Amino acid sequence: MVMPANDDPRPGEFWLDSQRGRIRVVYRAVEGATRALLAVGGTDGGLDGPADALYPDLAEDLAAHGIATLRVDFRGRIAPGIVDEGIFDVLTGLEYLAREHGIERVGLVGHSYGGAVVIAAAAQSPEVATVATLAAQTAGAQPVVELAPRPLLLIHGLDDIRLSPDCSRLLYRMAGEPKRLVLLEGARHSLRQSREEVRTLLVDWFTETLVP
Repeated sequence: MVMPANDDPRPGEFWLDSQRGRIRVVYRAVEGATRALLAVGGTDGGLDGPADALYPDLAEDLAAHGIATLRVDFRGRIAPGIVDEGIFDVLTGLEYLAREHGIERVGLVGHSYGGAVVIAAAAQSPEVATVATLAAQTAGAQPVVELAPRPLLLIHGLDDIRLSPDCSRLLYRMAGEPKRLVLLEGARHSLRQSREEVRTLLVDWFTETLVP
């Protein structure tokens, strides 16, 4: 069931009902789209993502390439996050995209805790064609070994003092090909210091890897 998120929702915002409670989402529709991105944040949840609300801009960028976007807010906002609960939210979003919009190929992006969630969710879902992580944690991300041959992009700031860039280095070593690791000078955990570079990296990545 789909319902408005509140009395004055932002465009495209609504709740998805699930067996574990309601999930708040924002959908950026693109007429005729068969490809979509699903984006999640970290343990603090939210719909806008890291790097000073990167996800709304990313959604508009991808819309220009015929790619829709579903931004998903985790039901639970606790630290450390429970990866299995985050996976459930992502899989619910994937089911919605296929059922309601006929989306055939999906990319996932997640920040911090959400990075582990999207890796683990992709390992469970053949609908996921490509994955990108932003300052990902390693806890819960062991299924990264199962992603290949689906492409994986890992982005991390070299000045991240919350989750060391060694987290993404380790995931890169564990993952099969194709894969790419981008380490950004001067960027911390939020990646706001490299916002536009991250934005460009993600647009290029998903427009290339979501092509059948």
